[in-house]
Amino acid sequence: MRKAGMSIDEVKTKILLLKGREVEMNINRGRKKFDTLSGTIKDVYPSVFTVALGDNSTSVQTFSYYDVLCGNVIFLGE
Repeated sequence: MRKAGMSIDEVKTKILLLKGREVEMNINRGRKKFDTLSGTIKDVYPSVFTVALGDNSTSVQTFSYYDVLCGNVIFLGE
């Protein structure tokens, strides 16, 4: 369910400002499964953004802005 208070444009702007920076995130994988990932926001596209995990830039995860808006992806330490 969508969280009230932020728009999709605000989420995009926030992530664009974090591009190239090290981030730590909680990811809701469903059915009470949560992962904590740390990596660098690598690229920002119109619908999604990519995160390079750890020091190995070949391991990349892709997330949509809607994942952040709904609370399925939460940036820690902010």
